[in-house]
Parts: sequence; C-alpha cells; structure tokens
Amino acid sequence: MIRPRSFLTPLAGLALAVALAGCTIGPDYQRPELTVPASFKEGEGWQLAKPQDGFNHGAWWALYGDAALNDLQARLVAANQTLAQSVASYRQAQALAKGARSSFFPTISADTGKTRSGQGTGSGGSVRLPDGSTVASGGGGGISNSYDASLGVSWELDLWGKLRRQLESDTASMDASAADLAASRLSLQSELTQDYLQLRVMDQQIKLLNDTVSAYQRSLKLTENQYNAGIVTKADVAQARTQLKSTEAQAIDLKYQRAQLEHAIAVLVGVPPAQFSLAVVEGVPGLPNVPGLLPSELLQRRPDVASAERKVIAANAKIGVAKAAWFPDLTLTAAGGYRSGSFQNWIETPNRYWSIGPQFAMTLFDGGLIASQVEQAEASYDQTVASYRQTVLDSFREVEDYMVQLKVLEEESGVQQEALDSAREALRLTTNQYKAGTIDYSNVVTTQTSALSNERTLLTLTGNRLTASVQLIAALGGGWDAAKIAEEGQAARD
Repeated sequence: MIRPRSFLTPLAGLALAVALAGCTIGPDYQRPELTVPASFKEGEGWQLAKPQDGFNHGAWWALYGDAALNDLQARLVAANQTLAQSVASYRQAQALAKGARSSFFPTISADTGKTRSGQGTGSGGSVRLPDGSTVASGGGGGISNSYDASLGVSWELDLWGKLRRQLESDTASMDASAADLAASRLSLQSELTQDYLQLRVMDQQIKLLNDTVSAYQRSLKLTENQYNAGIVTKADVAQARTQLKSTEAQAIDLKYQRAQLEHAIAVLVGVPPAQFSLAVVEGVPGLPNVPGLLPSELLQRRPDVASAERKVIAANAKIGVAKAAWFPDLTLTAAGGYRSGSFQNWIETPNRYWSIGPQFAMTLFDGGLIASQVEQAEASYDQTVASYRQTVLDSFREVEDYMVQLKVLEEESGVQQEALDSAREALRLTTNQYKAGTIDYSNVVTTQTSALSNERTLLTLTGNRLTASVQLIAALGGGWDAAKIAEEGQAARD
C-alpha cells in the first residue's frame, strides 16, 4: 500500500519547482532616456510634402519617377553580394534564437553499443579468442562482452529565468540583425540612386560639351573665313582653335568619369562591368518633394537606430543570464534500457535497468568569477546604451545637415541661374559685336569660357541637389520603420 505522504512529497517538490520557474532574475528592459527636440532646427520653413505611395511602401526611389532606376533597384535586391552577406548574417542570428528556444524542451538521447574487455590476474599466459587469435592474459583473467541499449531524457527547469533571459537576448540580437540588414539595404539603395542620378547629370554635362564643341567649330570656321578675307589676324584663328580643342578634351575626360559611374552601378546590381551598360537618355530626373517627419518619429524610422536599441535589449537580458549563475540549476533526468553479456538474451526483462531523479547543481566558490561576469554584462549594457544614444544624436545631425544643404543649394542654384542668364546674354552681344568687327576675338573667348563655366556649374549644382535629396531620404529612414523588423526575416528567407 502506498502511503499518501510518500506519494505527495515528490508532487509537492515538483509544484514548488514549477512555481519557482516563474521567477526571472535580472532587470526588465526600459528604453534609455533621450533628449529629443520638438522639431528640427533646420526644419523651420521646410515645406512638408504629403508622403507618396512609393515612400510609404519603402520604394522611396520611386519619388524620382525613373523606370530605369526602379529596375536597377530590383536587380540590386536580387543580386547584390554585399546584401547577400547581410542576409546570411541575419540567418545566423535566426538560427541562434532557435537554438535558445530549444533549451525549454527536454533532450532525448538514445545509445546502443557493444563493449569487449579483459582483465588479468598477474600470471603469464594467453587466451584464445573465438576468431582463433590469442591475446596476452594474466593467467586467471578472462574476456567478457557487454551489450547495452539505453534511452535517456534530460530536462533543465528554468527556475530563475536564465533560459528566458537568454532567449530574450538572442531574440533581440536577431531583431538587431534584421535592422542591420535593413540598414545595409538602405545604404546600398542610396548609393545606387546617387550613382544613377550622377550618371544622368554626367550625360547632360557631356551633351553640353558636345553642343559647345559644335558651336566652337562654327566659330572657328567663321574666324578662318574672316582671316582669309583679311579681316582678322591669325592670332584670332589660334585662339578659336585653342578654345575648341580645350573643350573637346573636357568632353573626353567626362567619358572616363561616366564609365566609372556605370561600372559602380554594375557591381551594385551584381554583374561584371563588361556585361552592363546604360543608354544615354534625355533629361535628368526632377527633385522630389521629400516627406518630412518629427524628430521623435526618426527613432522608429531609421534602421540603425532600431538596431542600436535592440542591442541594448540584448545586453540588458545578458545581465539576468549572468546573475542567474548564482542560483542552483535543477535538471530532471531519466534513463532506462537493457544491458547483457550475451547478444542472444540481450533484450529481456532480467537485463532491464532504469533510473530517474532530480539533480541540483550550483557553484559554491569560484573566486569571484560569477561576480566578474555580472560586472562584464553590466559594463556591456552601459556601452550599448552609450552607442544607442550616439546613434540617435548622429541621426539628428545627419537630417539637420541634409536639410540645410538642400536649402542652401536651392538658394545657390537660383543665383547661379541668374548668372547663367547674364553670361548667355553677354555671349550673344559679344558674338554680334565680333561679327560686326567692333571687337577682337579675345573678348569672344572670354565670354564663351564664362558661359560654359556657368552652364557646367548649374548642372553640378543640380547633381548636388539630387544627391542631397537622396541622402536626406536615407537619413529619414527611407520609408522604413521599426514595425517592419519581422518583415525583414520573411524577405531574407524569400
């Protein structure tokens, strides 16, 4: 007859263990305090545009309305090797989190084997084995066989929350890796967009120089005709030819610069430069209306900020893991099987054995090892907090920088357009005066140089404004937000 007390004692112990399993050692996460301004300093007077669909869905480059750029962005996501490295890194973080989750389940193992052993008594002699061979023997010793088959179960109860804190840390690290993946993708998309827009500006620079070369060729022809008629000196012809050849050289130099941009785009989309080319098109994509946001929203919109905060969460959970080492571990184990010295009657009831029982284990003295590990975890947490705060500060600075850069470039472009209009008018008047014979050709050369310089400066400013707009969009998060962390995992698996 089983006594009630003896039966209930193990159940009471198990109930106590389950109750203790609700405890979690270590601090719960709280977002580090930040000083977030109410608005951007350089945002005063900023025209906040309504976000377009492309920006809301993450395809922020669609704001430039260029089909070729849209196609290149799709190719980048599919074939860029730097992005593939980030995807693989995220998959490693996923696997680590899965491994931490498996710690909550029992471990079941199976084992079977045969052991052959012998023992001597100290006197000489040999023993003949069944296969006819002999081995040295101690005289009275013998050879024995042992067959063993067993099944074991081991389960560590999470009494103090060590496994839960480890899972929390690994999950946060996985989320940080997902945000890092998004940051890597955003950086590459930004680089591709900047290279593409600069290439289109470069095409316009080349077109401008080619058109200028054609105009200078006509000027040279006119000067040669006037020289042949005895109207001008040979010096005028030399100046016209110098101007022409100098401009041709500038046009040739731009071909090299365009080729470099084209090669960079090829690598970004994952193909050798020899297998990639972009045809020249008319015009340059226009400047988009960049949607604005508040500084507080920036904390959710930037993947690098989200990654930095998830690393703080992971470091915070590591403190609990370190502190849990001060408390005992409880492991429930059970094992059973068959053991026999003969193969024929191996799996029979008389050869059966089993064992079951709990095991408490804890460190009684370690010379301060656990305390040092806790200090390391706390210091690592402080480090990630500082890194998080610095990342936030840097994000605010970048947005402020690109905002003021766009405003200044807009003002500069307006003044430069006025300068270009004046240079064109001066060139028109000077050319007419030269044809009338009232001035020499050196005046024409001077006004031609000024007009070309102003044309190229305005195109350069257009390129700078496009680049600054891309950088501002990327600094604003590129249409990404922290709620998309889970989507990064699905995108990586796809």
